[in-house]
Amino acid sequence: MDTWLPTRRTLLSRLKDWNDQRSWREFFNMYWRFIYAVAIRSGLTDAEAQEVVQETVITVAKQMPGFKYDRAKGSFKNWLQKTTCWKIQDQLRKRQRDQRFHQGSGNEFQELEPGDPGAEPIDPSSFELEARWQEEWEQNLMEVAIERVKRQVEPKEWQVFDFCTTKQWAAGKVAQHLNLFRPQVYYLNKKVIGLIRNEVEKLRAEGD
Repeated sequence: MDTWLPTRRTLLSRLKDWNDQRSWREFFNMYWRFIYAVAIRSGLTDAEAQEVVQETVITVAKQMPGFKYDRAKGSFKNWLQKTTCWKIQDQLRKRQRDQRFHQGSGNEFQELEPGDPGAEPIDPSSFELEARWQEEWEQNLMEVAIERVKRQVEPKEWQVFDFCTTKQWAAGKVAQHLNLFRPQVYYLNKKVIGLIRNEVEKLRAEGD
């Protein structure tokens, strides 16, 4: 899960060196699934989403040699978001161009008529890419925070959280199953939830 962590400034600085294969591999592993998920949710096929990942990483690579971190000009997260959205829109426009013609009953190609499937232009803004990006970003932050806290707390504390919050067991059932008193169940579940919330806030700050 740590591959979902927001990029650190130190990693961005290391990406200036194109020969630093370890840093570029770390960056790719950190972001490719995330970019791919946003592309898929925007209505792209697997092949189109893979193309978005590739083109986005290439754009990042071209920008990195002269990269200077300046928070006043915006976060890397926002810049990556815009770049990814542009690449998704490129794929949608490409699909639209490819669908202008379709193969007829023979070997010839016929121009699509209005009303035919694929004939209407695609409006990239209708996919609400920014909203989907933010949803995926927040979901990934939550997954990372949960995994971090899981490594911090005692096994029984994590079991209480898992049973109460993830599996939605009643407190009495959890208490009986783990040989605890019900107030202990309430306390431990609340403790883990608080730790997770704190981790999410830290991750948000790290991603700015």
